[in-house]
Amino acid sequence: MTLGRPGALVLVTGTGTGVGKTWVAARALTALRAAGCAVAARKPVQSYGPDEGPTDAEVLAAATGEVPAAVCPPHRAYELALAPPMAAEALGRAAFTIGELVAETTWPTGLDVGIVEGAGGPRSPLAGDGDTVDLAHALEPDLVVLVGDPGLGTINAVRLAAGALAGHPLVVVLNRFDATDGLHRRNRDWLAQRDRWQVVTEVRELVVRLDPRSAGSRDRRYSP
Repeated sequence: MTLGRPGALVLVTGTGTGVGKTWVAARALTALRAAGCAVAARKPVQSYGPDEGPTDAEVLAAATGEVPAAVCPPHRAYELALAPPMAAEALGRAAFTIGELVAETTWPTGLDVGIVEGAGGPRSPLAGDGDTVDLAHALEPDLVVLVGDPGLGTINAVRLAAGALAGHPLVVVLNRFDATDGLHRRNRDWLAQRDRWQVVTEVRELVVRLDPRSAGSRDRRYSP
């Protein structure tokens, strides 16, 4: 288990790569911090192309006021755009386990909200012996935030990803949602009304659920 567990431990994952997990996490952390919450972020492992711009850890660190090395340990940063355990293997570095990632995910005391971001989708390899679903089982977060695209195919993607995370309190964030787009609205309504997921389309709605001082944060039931 983690040391110095935050008041609210939140795991952020996505329906796939490129859906905006880091952007959503960083915006939420920035808003929480501005509202007076003590926040921190952890990216247990990351892989990236060397010419891609800021790493996820750098973006998250800018949002929380931490240094990137506190967000992702330097030895868990792999400069190759593959799933982290694949990148480690291709770079000739030692294999690692979910247990090692969990042991390295520690927190300062007195945090209101701590966000842990996975890599890729829930079933994308995160370590040699597991993925973000396994990380969720180990961390037992208070809430899982599942970020998805609002367009064509999102219902299937959300159902598959959320199903893999069954048993964890979960909220769906439809990133890049456009209220004037009929497809986006229909996808939101289907997921919320028929599938009965908690669905938000704006970061400010998510922040209400993450802030442990907010009444909205108490509504964290899992909707099958």
